[in-house]
Amino acid sequence: MERKKMLEVKDLDIRFELRGKILHAVRGISLDLYKGEVLAIVGESGSGKSVFTRSFLGLLEKNGWVAGGSAVYYGGNDESGVELTAIEREKDWIKIRGHEIAMIMQDPMTSLNPLRTIGSQIMEAILLHQKVGRMDAIKKTMEYLEDVGIEEPEKRFEQYPHEFSGGMRQRVVIAIAIACNPRILICDEPTTALDVTIQAQILDLLKELRRKYKLSVILITHDLGVVANIADRVAVMYAGDMVEIGTCEEIFYDPRHPYTWALLSSLPQAGQKGTELFSIPGTPPSLFASIQGDAFAPRNPRALKIDFVKCPPYFEVSPTHKAKTWLLDPRAPKVPLPPVVEKIRKGGLF
Repeated sequence: MERKKMLEVKDLDIRFELRGKILHAVRGISLDLYKGEVLAIVGESGSGKSVFTRSFLGLLEKNGWVAGGSAVYYGGNDESGVELTAIEREKDWIKIRGHEIAMIMQDPMTSLNPLRTIGSQIMEAILLHQKVGRMDAIKKTMEYLEDVGIEEPEKRFEQYPHEFSGGMRQRVVIAIAIACNPRILICDEPTTALDVTIQAQILDLLKELRRKYKLSVILITHDLGVVANIADRVAVMYAGDMVEIGTCEEIFYDPRHPYTWALLSSLPQAGQKGTELFSIPGTPPSLFASIQGDAFAPRNPRALKIDFVKCPPYFEVSPTHKAKTWLLDPRAPKVPLPPVVEKIRKGGLF
């Protein structure tokens, strides 16, 4: 049975003008999002993850623009889809934001209005996106608070953000997003500011809400460990490009791009007592400059000569798995896998 496509992105190119220079933030990314799946987008800070997804909501800064490519949303009533990159008027974006595609920001404190009660902020989303009266909106607010695991909703309804812990504020932000009744939920590093125990609770909550509300989820993170138990597919981004994409099992147990190897090697649980944790050498390239060859080559100890000369195409590993590395070319020499990747393949880490 063919899966329903919710979002189809082709060759998306996003740029910004900064102090008279052009920053090439997203460099021709193509990917699809399917109904009911969790697609994780991983990569270091500055790799373009948030910019890429903000373009689906018309939330690029004023100095940014889509320079090429397309992003078609198929979740609405129009079977031919809505070309998101063609939307210019704010009143047209309002039809998409929240009700069709909602976003959870990474800092819940700055996402909430400190001068308004929690209940009024959730109610605002309900009244805006659902055709209900005030009394029904209050009832639904209580239900959403319970859905996200907040006890005593009647009491919490009247409280302010400063009276909530970080984990509870994040739950409220999730409740506001769900109250918009969206089809796609974008989670921009929703657990970054939380401790490990609360992180696990928020991820479990997202899994439950995805099932209950039949959501398609895009999860943005820089931590591969966060996505191990929640993602169906994983896209790996580096320097504004998608260097590898596959199912969660393929990315963890059969990774092919050296950058994916480096991210896996950086997992804290991969470290050994008495030794330093692995860190990726060097820094990402400047996106103001033209990138020649494989952008990761200067930081890759296994780089080939051609990596510094010519950008690799995508090589298909399986129908669901592809990677942008010359190491997959039949003519390339065989290189040993990093010890951590070998360990994961043998089931010694997860």
